[in-house]
Amino acid sequence: MSEKLLVENRDGVLVVTFNRPERKNAIDNDMWVAIEQVFSNAREDDDINCVLLCGAGANFCSGVDLASFGEAGVDAQALFDAAALAVAEFDKPLVAAVQGAAVGGGATVLFHADMVYAADSFRLRLPFASLGLVPEWASSYMLPANIGPQRAAELFYTAAWVEAERALELGVVAQVVPEHELFDHALSRAKEIAQWPVNSLREIKRSLRMHHLPSIHAAIDAEKEGMARQAGSPENIEAITAFMEKRQPNFRM
Repeated sequence: MSEKLLVENRDGVLVVTFNRPERKNAIDNDMWVAIEQVFSNAREDDDINCVLLCGAGANFCSGVDLASFGEAGVDAQALFDAAALAVAEFDKPLVAAVQGAAVGGGATVLFHADMVYAADSFRLRLPFASLGLVPEWASSYMLPANIGPQRAAELFYTAAWVEAERALELGVVAQVVPEHELFDHALSRAKEIAQWPVNSLREIKRSLRMHHLPSIHAAIDAEKEGMARQAGSPENIEAITAFMEKRQPNFRM
């Protein structure tokens, strides 16, 4: 298992930690492979009743490490697809503890969690419109399903930062706690869940969320088609160039 993804079983709670704090836990190709393996294995392991997803350091996750898409001989899209499906199809409770920034894929993964507990430092951004791209990880379906279509549309279209208290108001997170209490609070809640029979937890998860899978798969397909059209488009190139040059993009040239 990659050292960039830490895994520890705590009495039936599998604590999974993004561990690249120097990169704000940006997810590279090694991590996509590890994520798919961890969630697939946890699904089959009856000693795991619940997963708690965390990020090391000051931030939860800054999304995809764009440098990983340039690795020779690696199909980064396929690695992402496999990891995303493993999380979306995970049939046991998934809890997340988040602090600092959650951006792009580091935010959209949270829409597949059953409960999200946030530190007061938490802030979220869906930057896809500002990058000339489209959403991913079935977020175009999951976020409207979680918080309603108008609220979801506002977050996607504006690409604005959402602070912790606003995330709580929207229903993106279940509770906001002081940062020094975050992990212990989320782990305590996960252990409350993990005390119950794993098959009962599976059936509850299937009743609550697994019937969404056909729509999740359809959203993933639609997002991939949209991403294929937009990646490398003039507006996407302008967004990336402006970012590298530390200026505001001009999409009306």
